[in-house]
Amino acid sequence: MPLIDPELMKILACPCEQHAPLRELAPGEHPAAAEGALQCTDCGRSFPIREGIPVLLLDEAIERR
Repeated sequence: MPLIDPELMKILACPCEQHAPLRELAPGEHPAAAEGALQCTDCGRSFPIREGIPVLLLDEAIERR
């Protein structure tokens, strides 16, 4: 089951310069994102999902390892 509504995923984009699409990371796929995350398909940053809401702020991004 998707974490974020598929219709919303169609319009969400990473706040990086490329505004690339995002993909879902399930809970447990990223150790710093307990509820899951959205990962940029270009820059690799991950954005946590908190209480069902993606936090798409660069200051909150989890950098690619």
